Amino acid sequence: PICQDTGFSVFFVDVGQDVHIEGGSLSDAINEGVRQGYKEGYLRKSICDAFTRKNTGDNTPAVINYDIVPGDKIKIICAPKGGGSSNMSRVTMLKPADGIEGIKNYVIQRVLESGSNPCPPVVVGVGIGGTLEKAAQIATKALLRPIGSTNPDPVLKEIEEDLLKKINDLGMGPEGFGGRFYAMAVHIEKFPCHIASLPVAVNISCHASRHKEIVFK
Repeated sequence: PICQDTGFSVFFVDVGQDVHIEGGSLSDAINEGVRQGYKEGYLRKSICDAFTRKNTGDNTPAVINYDIVPGDKIKIICAPKGGGSSNMSRVTMLKPADGIEGIKNYVIQRVLESGSNPCPPVVVGVGIGGTLEKAAQIATKALLRPIGSTNPDPVLKEIEEDLLKKINDLGMGPEGFGGRFYAMAVHIEKFPCHIASLPVAVNISCHASRHKEIVFK
């Protein structure tokens, strides 16, 4: 691996509503895959009890996000997430009146405070709307897009491009040593939210933006 931190195993799983799974639990199978993969690949085991800090020894349990979708297939995306960049990620509840400019200001402030800690050049995933937990989820899913792809929504596309320019104009550069390229991309996703709130999540990925997809038919 290109970094000693081979990540928390995060999965996004789309299960077709016509699929019937036999012979055990899908979650158990995914965790067994993580267990075997980290052992056979000689990857660092980084998962521990939140209080005792005792390592689980096999990088499980994984974080698994399920969606039920039409069809008869199962799509599994694995996206290992390092600790350094996760430590720089945040969720906040803005006021609806803060609007687009408030969102931009929050993202830029988050990047400024992160500095070199997330090992730039980074990808900045932004989730807007939903609830506190939904904003965090869609910010993470935003990181799964091909680097540099833009949101098909023209408003979000414009915000992505504006934020990318403003972030790189800060001049922090790779590893915070200075330069023009601190961020490789800004990816934004949004979801409807409550009339009284404006949730915003910023999930920063380090330069090792790793994810893999498989589809079972």
